Amino acid sequence: MYTPVKCYQPYYSPFDPCPPRTPICYATPPNLYLGFQQPNLPQYSLKEALYKGTLWPSLYDPYPLEGGGYREQSTEG
Repeated sequence: MYTPVKCYQPYYSPFDPCPPRTPICYATPPNLYLGFQQPNLPQYSLKEALYKGTLWPSLYDPYPLEGGGYREQSTEG
């Protein structure tokens, strides 16, 4: 299943003198799960494609915010 953010819990030994670490999360790009680009995929308008950095909505991946969430920016203006 595709999720843009993956997380894992590092191993903590009972004999480790350091406190346990919090879960570590990282982002994965959507092209890892696409396989191959199918013909006739839906496309953004030219203005929206230039703003988002890709022509195809299935390959769009917003940059994560510092707190871990995502912000969807509008193309109006």
